[in-house]
Amino acid sequence: METYDSLMQGTIYGPVIIAGDSRRSILNKLIEGRTGNMQKILHKDDNEGITKKEIETIKVWVDEGALNN
Repeated sequence: METYDSLMQGTIYGPVIIAGDSRRSILNKLIEGRTGNMQKILHKDDNEGITKKEIETIKVWVDEGALNN
């Protein structure tokens, strides 16, 4: 996630963000801990990780269309 373009490009497995739909976006699933065992990578005990406020900000941004603004 170094640039907007690289984030929106997705991966070989498909899009990371579905603009307008944070519920289905992989990025949101990961940061919200909705990915089962994968969430352990992002939410390590020795790392504070992402804050609830940051998660909500990203959710709103995706839901509003994930614009480059």
